[in-house]
Amino acid sequence: MKHILIIILAFFSLSSFAQDKEEEELLAQKKANDLVYDANILADNEDYVSAEMEYRKAISEQPNYAVGAYNLGSSYYKKGIFDEALYRLKQTAKYATTKDEKYRAFHNIGNVLMEDKQCKEAAEAFKNALRNNPTDNETRYNYALAKECAAQQQEQQDQEDKQDENKEDQKDQEQDKEDKKDQEDENKDEEPKDDGEKDKKEGEDQKDEEGNPKDEKEDEGKGGEDEKKEQPKPQPGQLSPQQVKNLLEAMNDQEQKVQDKMNAQKTKGAKVQTEKDW
Repeated sequence: MKHILIIILAFFSLSSFAQDKEEEELLAQKKANDLVYDANILADNEDYVSAEMEYRKAISEQPNYAVGAYNLGSSYYKKGIFDEALYRLKQTAKYATTKDEKYRAFHNIGNVLMEDKQCKEAAEAFKNALRNNPTDNETRYNYALAKECAAQQQEQQDQEDKQDENKEDQKDQEQDKEDKKDQEDENKDEEPKDDGEKDKKEGEDQKDEEGNPKDEKEDEGKGGEDEKKEQPKPQPGQLSPQQVKNLLEAMNDQEQKVQDKMNAQKTKGAKVQTEKDW
């Protein structure tokens, strides 16, 4: 019985704690709502500095309160502070609990991104807004504009990439030309001396040690002597070519003398024919 009583008391204690926490959250929610309401009035009067302070107080009371973040983001958007507006609106989309809250958050996110020329990201934001509210014509119109803008940006980017590629190719071609020219210059440096220097060197080679031109006849005479020196010497017991030549000439002379003598004898013994008298 005693244990049952303890359990019952503990249950009522837990229930009281949960009830107190819920009441505390409701009070914080009410306070945040009041701060947002005051901030909205200040924003309508274009007192954006004071409105921003009230919105921040509301967010500090209820960090997950989507309305406070949304209104603060809208305040930044009106002042042209797009980075801070985008941050607060994304915060709104994260903590939004209804489709209407999400739709409004994504719609304004798209507007901020369009102001910052981020058309592709803006189109995605408007698409998310339409998923939560497909009937909103303004969001549908903004979505079409964002897609067209994104396509133009992509086309421009492609053209710039192509131009950069062409410039890079042109740069490579110019570099190739320079490399080729350097190689040709290097090859010219490695070429032998010209014919003028070659002829000059040959002329110097044709001079003797004293600097005078060499005598070609002298060279020819030396060549004849060299030829004589190069003739083979006769071996013992054999006639040299010159001796054979002399012997043949002597035999021819002897034969010629014998022939002449025989011809003389024939001429001496021959009869002379005379003409007949009539």
